[in-house]
Amino acid sequence: MDAEKYSVGPCPVARALLRVGDAWSMMILRDAGYGATRFDQFRQSLGIAPNILTRRLAALTADGLLEKRRYSQHPPRDEYILTAKGRDFLPILAAIGAWGERHHGEGGTSRIADAETGALVAAVVIDRESGRPLGTFPTRLVPPDSAE
Repeated sequence: MDAEKYSVGPCPVARALLRVGDAWSMMILRDAGYGATRFDQFRQSLGIAPNILTRRLAALTADGLLEKRRYSQHPPRDEYILTAKGRDFLPILAAIGAWGERHHGEGGTSRIADAETGALVAAVVIDRESGRPLGTFPTRLVPPDSAE
């Protein structure tokens, strides 16, 4: 993907994918959404190499999805907290998970549950105005300067 071209182009999907389009970044955000904050928590959960994790955490922090906070001075240790921008990505991950469960759920999959009630969550993306689920009606792209 031509990062320079798509980072300023009109497509919000391309812009988003440049920031969170690799699997490691999405899995880090997933774990952060479930409460992981520390380097070792991410590394243990994901089985990711330390150098890759370091790069992804730096990129997610630079893009404003995570905030790096010092929790220990001696030795110096940081934690990574989801920002509002990062929390806004969690429903996208839930939708990806619902799609994965539906189309690639052979052998069972983990599920999202409401932490307070224990009720399973059925993620669906809807149009805010009509309440209709996306994917159930035809759509089209509208140019950025369109009056529609």
